[in-house]
Amino acid sequence: MIALRQVALQRGTQTLLENADVTLNNGVKAGIIGANGAGKSSLFKLLLGELAPDQGDIEMSGGQRIAHMAQEVDALDRPIIEYVLDGDIALRQAEADLQAAREAGEAHREAELHGLIETLDGYRAESRAAQLLVGLGFMQADLTRPLSAFSGGWRMRVNLARTLFMPSDLLLLDEPTNHLDLDALLWLEQWLTRYPGTLLLISHDRDFLDAVCDHIVHMHHKTLELYRGNYSQFERTRAEKLALQQAEAAKQQARREEIERFIARFKAQATKAKQAQSRVKMLERMEDIAIAHVDSPFHFTLPAADKTSRPLLVLDQARLGYRGKKGDEGAQDSADNVQLDNVNITLLPGSRIGLLGPNGAGKSTLIKSLTGELELLNGKRVPGEHLAIGYFAQHQLESLDVSSTPFVHVQRLSPTASDQEIRNFLGGFGFKGDDAFGTVATFSGGEKARLALALVAWQKPNLLLLDEPTNHLDLEMREALTQALAGFEGTVILVSHDRHLLRATVDEFWRVADHRVEPFDGDLEDYRLWLKARLEESRRDSRGEKAERQNQQPSSDSREARKASRKAAAELREKLRPLKKQRDQAEKAMESAQLALEAVEQVLADPTLYTDSTRKAELTKTLSQQAETKARLDEAERQWLSAEESLETMEAELLASEGAES
Repeated sequence: MIALRQVALQRGTQTLLENADVTLNNGVKAGIIGANGAGKSSLFKLLLGELAPDQGDIEMSGGQRIAHMAQEVDALDRPIIEYVLDGDIALRQAEADLQAAREAGEAHREAELHGLIETLDGYRAESRAAQLLVGLGFMQADLTRPLSAFSGGWRMRVNLARTLFMPSDLLLLDEPTNHLDLDALLWLEQWLTRYPGTLLLISHDRDFLDAVCDHIVHMHHKTLELYRGNYSQFERTRAEKLALQQAEAAKQQARREEIERFIARFKAQATKAKQAQSRVKMLERMEDIAIAHVDSPFHFTLPAADKTSRPLLVLDQARLGYRGKKGDEGAQDSADNVQLDNVNITLLPGSRIGLLGPNGAGKSTLIKSLTGELELLNGKRVPGEHLAIGYFAQHQLESLDVSSTPFVHVQRLSPTASDQEIRNFLGGFGFKGDDAFGTVATFSGGEKARLALALVAWQKPNLLLLDEPTNHLDLEMREALTQALAGFEGTVILVSHDRHLLRATVDEFWRVADHRVEPFDGDLEDYRLWLKARLEESRRDSRGEKAERQNQQPSSDSREARKASRKAAAELREKLRPLKKQRDQAEKAMESAQLALEAVEQVLADPTLYTDSTRKAELTKTLSQQAETKARLDEAERQWLSAEESLETMEAELLASEGAES
């Protein structure tokens, strides 16, 4: 049992909890929700003993083993499967003791330790760790690669696997879905529903909370309020409470009428496609849940461009991917990395498309190619005359000027806009009053994500390309984005692991898989079943290939094949060296360009640079330096990405070659 009694907690000048009470029984799966900054992570620190309450008591059942996911992971050279196994400290100690007993010749002690390892399920430990990693999206070939070989997002997946592997009675997960794609999220959902202990989960994914949680703890107005049921039940219960508050009646009615207008428009447009029908049902449901979010600090619209084209954008016989490196004399040094081939797309005004597909299949590559940021390897990209793209990328937060403010960001886009117009606009994204003049460097991830979305909205696009826009957004902001997208009159292409957002905003799905882009005739449940069938087929094929290799008799042909395989593997290893060097050089160039860009933008943050007439030449020169440095950074990023993807492809080929030889 976990009980907080009359707890108060203050961090700096901010009071997070005041006379808060909540009791959670053993075995509950509770979602912890609340606005960014409400104190959800601080609540976890209270339970872990890292913080002490300023007032009140915290009671917890004795002897509880607590597993908690750290927010940062060091780039170790340890293989990822060993890093996951290290999560079971008792098992690792028993293994070390067993090794010492063997060396000392203590047979009786050895027998005892074998029994202990059996009790700890140690003889299946490697298999259990591998299942966790594969479920979270890693290939079998990845398991022996060092942690340092993976990007930050993939390291967090390894860290999540380690946390799930730890023996625990209480599991604390803080935003575990942030770095997951839809496939891995669905797997994690199933794993957590089977977890036998007590689970406390901080998440802003409503579908995830619905599937996993049987209680919701709402952190609101410095209190903790416990609701029985999942997130949807919480919304209904809270809506009923708020509906009784007459002071909110007028605001509720206005919100209801707005949602009803959405429903009327999209019902008239809906086709017989399953996803379009799902969207109508979702919009109808939004009418009921809108009241539960009536006191949200976020409310904004996404205005579309005044003019449009028909079609907006066409890809004709397109091949998408990354160009191979050219040598000093312009000759091709390495092959192109093709991710999608024979892509034929015609985007019409008003289309609303969700992209589905396994991790790494090319969803982000497709979006970058549509923007024109990524050059086609072959084929044509034909933009309409009035095409206006609004693009939100996963790395969008990194492109913000951290030395500037939300107000200045918008002012740079539209120097003639009035101060009040800019402040009114930013208020809808939660930057009210002095917040519009806060320095971006001090912002949380959620605040930066809101600002990045605001900058996209300000430019009034007619084609919105959104690649995981909800990462770092809390539930209230996600709901505001969902409603804004429902009312957007332009074309939408969306990649997201937030199923509520997908259901409420897109009318059709495209599946990106096996180097192809094609319409998917189904909804998200159909996609889940497709994923399951694909995984089972892959396992059957893997078992069949293994059995076939085992049944083959040695022959002169097989000896020649092994010889050729060894030669091919040696050649691949030789090719890996320059690629690794290219990747490392590109990484250093990125770091250098980023530092230079920060220095230039520090100069541009000086307001007098724009108002002092004697500094015009300096302004022109500094803006030129900014453009040159950004171009240098973009080129370094392109080279790094190209080298990294080529390395991954070659390492997979090498592993396959070595596997075939064995």
